[in-house]
Amino acid sequence: MLNQAHEDLRYFLALSLAPKIGPGVFKAIIAYSGSATHFFKLPKGKVAKTPKVGEKLLALRNQENELLRKADELINECEKKHFSILTPLHPDFPQRFKMQEDSPVVIFAQGITNLNFDRTIGIVGTRSATTYGKSATRKIIEDLAIYQPAIISGLAYGIDIEAHRTALALGLPTIAVLGSPIGRIYPAVHKKTAEAIMETGAVISEYSPGSTMVPGNFPARNRIIASLSDALIVVEAAEKGGALITAEIAYSYDKDVFAVPGNLQSQYSEGCNLLIKKMKANIYTGPNDVAEALLWSKPGEVKSQKPQLDLTNRDEEEQVILKLLQEKGELEIDTLSITSEIPLGLLSSKLLSLEFEGIVKSLPGKKYRLLV
Repeated sequence: MLNQAHEDLRYFLALSLAPKIGPGVFKAIIAYSGSATHFFKLPKGKVAKTPKVGEKLLALRNQENELLRKADELINECEKKHFSILTPLHPDFPQRFKMQEDSPVVIFAQGITNLNFDRTIGIVGTRSATTYGKSATRKIIEDLAIYQPAIISGLAYGIDIEAHRTALALGLPTIAVLGSPIGRIYPAVHKKTAEAIMETGAVISEYSPGSTMVPGNFPARNRIIASLSDALIVVEAAEKGGALITAEIAYSYDKDVFAVPGNLQSQYSEGCNLLIKKMKANIYTGPNDVAEALLWSKPGEVKSQKPQLDLTNRDEEEQVILKLLQEKGELEIDTLSITSEIPLGLLSSKLLSLEFEGIVKSLPGKKYRLLV
């Protein structure tokens, strides 16, 4: 059984190392073939019919031995340097990755391997953090510590490193997502913090040891931060930059995004204020904002049972709207209009009325959910 697991890992890594195989194509191959091992064993005609693959990637089959050699070298190097290799074959592979098509298929880790924390919060922001930004970061994590979340960030200067260090000081696990290859801490001055993180958390990267570090790695790693986070908080951000990229990705993943509003005269508040203006982030005012959005309760707290939804004296449209929101949790207004068969104009009016009554709440992205 162990030998078979090793063989499956060899073939999985071999396929992941093949040129022109991104996460989307890789997952299409696995979905069609059943496994990376089976892909290399399927008849040529059947491989050609694999979605997103086709004839042009059939040459991969001729590279089987070379790809397996590279996979063996990678496994040996990781074993020698104590890097863990996490793939969907591993029980500790992040379950949150399964929700996004572009999530990595291989993660390299130093520290703990189980990245499936019950609660996670991503905290990102500018590398040029102000005193206010650093103080806000510490306060946010201190206030959220009672919920015991793992803190996800990118080990960069500024807000990121402040988030990691505050989490460590409070005894919270934290995950540093690198834009550099595993084993190469960047920036190097954060090496001691990275080593401390490995004690109770993890330093992870989708880039194998010794691989080339290029600028494009850093924007790409932002999707991992977004994917691993149940909610993302942007503390300080310029109008353009990595924090805004992460927020946009988290928003596209339907994650709860929060932004700390800032001074209108500070360039490092422009990004946060813009996210709020565009309704792509909620205003962060305190820990209850996050707890309510994620339905978190404090340790030992017994959540009061929500009152039964009373549809008495509601007109037909309101009954349909409330039942759908009760069933689905939250819905985007266009989806709600299509599902309810209520014209958008009338639906907007009904939702506004229900919002004034405190029955529904509008969310970023033109989404709505029940408050009762």
